[in-house]
Amino acid sequence: MAGLEKNAEFSGKPTKSATTSTFFNRSNTIHGRTVVDSSPKSHNLNPSLNRTTSITKFYTPVESVGTSLKGKVKNLCRLFEGSKSAKPASPEIPQKQKSGKSLLPESRISPFSSLNNSVIRLPGTEDRIVVYFTSLRGIRRTYEDCYAVRMIFRGFRVWIDERDVSMDIAYRKELQIAMGEKSVTLPQVFIRGKYVGGADVIKSLFEIGELAKILKEFPMRQPGFVCHCCGDIRFVPCSNCSGSKKLFDEDEDRLKRCPDCNENGLIRCPDCSS
Repeated sequence: MAGLEKNAEFSGKPTKSATTSTFFNRSNTIHGRTVVDSSPKSHNLNPSLNRTTSITKFYTPVESVGTSLKGKVKNLCRLFEGSKSAKPASPEIPQKQKSGKSLLPESRISPFSSLNNSVIRLPGTEDRIVVYFTSLRGIRRTYEDCYAVRMIFRGFRVWIDERDVSMDIAYRKELQIAMGEKSVTLPQVFIRGKYVGGADVIKSLFEIGELAKILKEFPMRQPGFVCHCCGDIRFVPCSNCSGSKKLFDEDEDRLKRCPDCNENGLIRCPDCSS
């Protein structure tokens, strides 16, 4: 019998004792089943638990990072080398004519030099500064320009003949006749009867200091001066009709239009606007 068992082992055929031992060896069978069945289930339940795939997905080799950084460094080096090699642009020197006069625009040489050659004149204002403006805030840009020009002149404490076209329509017609146009922007400034310009011109003259030289010729007022009659509004109610614009004519027994006041029942302040 012993010889038969040895022959069976060498021949590779399972004997009865071998089959019984494998049948009762449950640890081997259970281990084989768990290995085979657990591996596919673990992949199918949650793919994110597979650490090998997640690492290979987000892992980038160091060599590729090094090459990208090298390329960026080279580009930066070229940029700085180009800026160093570039020569600074030389400032433009104004060319001169044969007569020695520069070719710069006249406004940069002397912005107020064109005033003497102004064709637009305002008769009867050769001794004052006249500013046409509006006190209405319908158009924000226009109101801000008018306010800025008025504050510039008031900062020099010189007396200004302020003519508000929104308070008296006669000023609008007067400006249109002087400018020769129907549509005129505000503000507009006249100095000694000569036309200067609008807000942009006055601001530029003020910034370069040219306006201060011109206003030295005008007398200065006391600091903080305010007209006690009109409060610097330049208008007061008409004393003839009390601002009603109507007068009763006893001869004709009817109401008539007041000839002294404007369309708003106002007249110029007799104290500060004379």
